Amino acid sequence: MDREKLRAYRSLGINRLSIGVQSFHDDDLKFLTRIHSAADAKRCVRDAFAAGFENVSIDLMFSLPLQPFERWQANLSEALALGPAHLSCYSLIVEPDTPLFHMVQSKQITPLDADRDAERYAYTSEFLTSGGFEQYEVSNYARPGFRCRHNLAYWSHTDYLGLGPSAHSFQSRSRWWNVRDLNVYEETLEKNEFPLGGGEHLDDPQLMEEAIFLGLRSTGIDLAGFRQRFGHDLPSEYADLIGMLKNQGRVVLKGDILRLTGSGYLVCDEICQAFR
Repeated sequence: MDREKLRAYRSLGINRLSIGVQSFHDDDLKFLTRIHSAADAKRCVRDAFAAGFENVSIDLMFSLPLQPFERWQANLSEALALGPAHLSCYSLIVEPDTPLFHMVQSKQITPLDADRDAERYAYTSEFLTSGGFEQYEVSNYARPGFRCRHNLAYWSHTDYLGLGPSAHSFQSRSRWWNVRDLNVYEETLEKNEFPLGGGEHLDDPQLMEEAIFLGLRSTGIDLAGFRQRFGHDLPSEYADLIGMLKNQGRVVLKGDILRLTGSGYLVCDEICQAFR
């Protein structure tokens, strides 16, 4: 990325950027096999503001196997000093058939345990909310008025169109995705063909399960809308579960919105499983 490209993007009407920084430490970036440096990342963010962007998001990654807690704290502080409107903070996930996966399998590295991962997650939420950000999704934090509408479209089953290799799209009950390989993607388009990599058609049980999962991990489940859409009343069907979660401080039921608290976000996947 350079200033000329950033100015060109802004002049074309693009008004939001999400910058995949991941870390402000070069050895972290090397471990993650990123090709940029910490200095490159800072320069890119500053250049984006200089080009006229006001809505800039930074992606960071925590719970790296050899990353001290103090380094994660420093990453957050450095990110805030750059003045972004939005932050996405993700815990490292070991994906199958990646170099990291094989390093774990061969015991070259040991992933961070769940307790230390939870400690970093809790600190992230506390630090960013005290710094003026609102947590509106498991991994996403925004200054007031800067929630990512792109993210919220995913969590609310809104139709969306994905462009580019691997991009996913959704409409009504159907989800499809493009091929991953850039060369194949381009060759297919040059033939005036659609670069489809796969797809699925969702039935009511699948849509209902997704609506619970997506609602809980973001701004909450609209219970009246859920009842109207699927014919199920969650407060009555899951009264004991919801009561237990409220007593534990994991969920809040306000009007017709059931949403997770900060401690609920921490165990979001387990809570979603309990609603099956």
